[in-house]
Amino acid sequence: MWRLDYPWLLLAAPLAWAAYRWLPPYLHGRSALRAPFFDAMARLTGKSPHRPGVQTAGAQLWLNVVVWLLLLLALARPQWVEPPLVHAEPVRDILLAVDISQSMDTRDFRDTAGRETTRWQALRAVVRDFIEKRSDDRLGLIVFGTGAYPQAPLTLDHAALRLLLDQTAVGMAGPNTAIGDAIGLGIRMLDAARERDKVMILLTDGNDTGSAVPPARAAALAKKHGIVVHTIGLGDPAATGDDKVDFDALSDIAKATGGQFFRAQDQAALQDVYATLDRITPREVRTLSHQPKREFFWVPLAAAMCLLALWHVIAALAGWAGARAAEAVAGADADADERKEGAWT
Repeated sequence: MWRLDYPWLLLAAPLAWAAYRWLPPYLHGRSALRAPFFDAMARLTGKSPHRPGVQTAGAQLWLNVVVWLLLLLALARPQWVEPPLVHAEPVRDILLAVDISQSMDTRDFRDTAGRETTRWQALRAVVRDFIEKRSDDRLGLIVFGTGAYPQAPLTLDHAALRLLLDQTAVGMAGPNTAIGDAIGLGIRMLDAARERDKVMILLTDGNDTGSAVPPARAAALAKKHGIVVHTIGLGDPAATGDDKVDFDALSDIAKATGGQFFRAQDQAALQDVYATLDRITPREVRTLSHQPKREFFWVPLAAAMCLLALWHVIAALAGWAGARAAEAVAGADADADERKEGAWT
């Protein structure tokens, strides 16, 4: 649509009429002959002297009015405003921290069809489904075992995220479980994010066996940085050694950060957990709009300049034609005088 950026400037349009009405005529500086008997000549001729001035009238008056209005229109900045361009950005960053220690290769899970599968295969299927549902969020992936590593940064490219998830294998990060280090890495990654809502979902089937930062200390740091950590525990709490999952520690981590703790025994329960997480972390999208503007102030400005140039060209041509006509008349008079002189002789 069309609009003027400074429409109030059009209120100056009557100033042209005020200037024509009250300002004195423009005076040309010309050479003059001083006559001591000027007053006597004025009385004898019956004319009163007046100061010379240029009075604008006719076509030139209308030209001045049109040029003035065009200049005001150019100053008002006419613009063509195009329809708004809408850009959606997520307002939530979710970081998935998954355990790929050696115990995740244990075949004690059952899929939705009742077939026995490994913990990692069940987890990967559920995480893929979660990624597909969170199309508006920036998601990232951390894998941890003996150490914690960023597998995928926070991104909206969920196809690449799913590809990296599929390429992840049990044992890539070592056989042990470093829960505290995974939370610490997640804090560094989420601190670099610009969104206000930061969520980490941590899933493990063991207990912390060698983190540089204890899980409780890491949870306190996460709370300080405004990060909510939801924890999911799967595995056998009755197992011994590194394979024993510490549900109490996972529950304490979630409580310390304002998150929730979940326990999953099979793939169906794991799907219910992620469905719950999908509900408690609602989708929020910030919509940004921008309306492109195209400036057209140059159109009335160019029209005013073209009118002035055309007027001066026409005036120059008219003056040249008048001079040629005067020369022709003078030549004709001279020829007539010569013929008269020839006739008398």
